[in-house]
Amino acid sequence: MAIANQKGGVGKTTTTVNLGAALSELDYRVLVVDLDPQGNATSGLGIDTRNFESSMYDVIMRDAPIEDCIEPTSVQNLFVTPATIDLAGVEIELVSAFSRELKLKRAIETVVDDFDFVLIDCPPSLGLLTINGLAAATEVLVPIQCEYYALEGLSQLLRNVQLVASNLNTGLEISAIVLTMFDARTRLAIDVADEVRSHFKEVVCRSIIPRTVRLSEAPSFGQPITVFDPSSRGAVAYRELAKEVSDGAPKRSG
Repeated sequence: MAIANQKGGVGKTTTTVNLGAALSELDYRVLVVDLDPQGNATSGLGIDTRNFESSMYDVIMRDAPIEDCIEPTSVQNLFVTPATIDLAGVEIELVSAFSRELKLKRAIETVVDDFDFVLIDCPPSLGLLTINGLAAATEVLVPIQCEYYALEGLSQLLRNVQLVASNLNTGLEISAIVLTMFDARTRLAIDVADEVRSHFKEVVCRSIIPRTVRLSEAPSFGQPITVFDPSSRGAVAYRELAKEVSDGAPKRSG
C-alpha cells in the first residue's frame, strides 16, 4: 500500500508509522518502506541513520537485495527499510536508468510473501520516487489534512494514479482516503471533512485522525504513538484505522 499525497505536511509519514505499528499490534507482520529522502519514517521508528549498512538508495540505485536492507524496530512484527538523504539524488540519477519506474516493484516482489502489509511512505512530490512507490503498490492510501487547500493538488495525484494504472500497474486504485489533523473545535475542519466525504463517498475512512500534541511529540522519541502514549486519542484513532484498513484480512502462516 503506497501512502501518497504530493502536498507536504498532511500526515503521510505519521500515518505510515502509526498505521504500521497499529497493524503489528493486531499480529500482522508489517514492513514500512521509507522512500522519502528526509527519512522521517526511519527516525520515527527509532532507527539511527548511522547504524545500518544499506538503505533504500542501494536497493533502487545499486540493485542491492531489499532483504539486506530490512531493519527490525522496537515494535514486535514491525520492520523498516531505511532511507537516507542519499535518496534525494535518485530523481536525477534514475532519469537514464533502464526500467526506472519499476525498480522498487522488482525489489519488493522478492520479500512481499514474508509480510502481511507493506506500507510505502512516498515523498511529498510526484517525481520518480513516488512513481516507483505507485508502480510497486496494489493500492493507494491518501492522507488529507482537514485544513484550507486540502483538496488542492488532489486532482493531479488522481491523474498520476490513473496514469500509473494504465501504463505500469494495472488495477492500481485509491482504496482509502484518511482525514488527518482534524480539530473538531473548528468549523473549517468539519466543512473540509464533509466536502471530502461528498467528493469521494465510501473511499473515505470512517476513522478520523485528530490533531494532537502527543502525535507530534512521538517521532522525536523514535516511537509510534501506540508505544509513546498507548491510551492517547491519536493511538486510539490509529488502532481504529488499522482495524478498518485490515478489515479482518487473514495473517500469513509461518
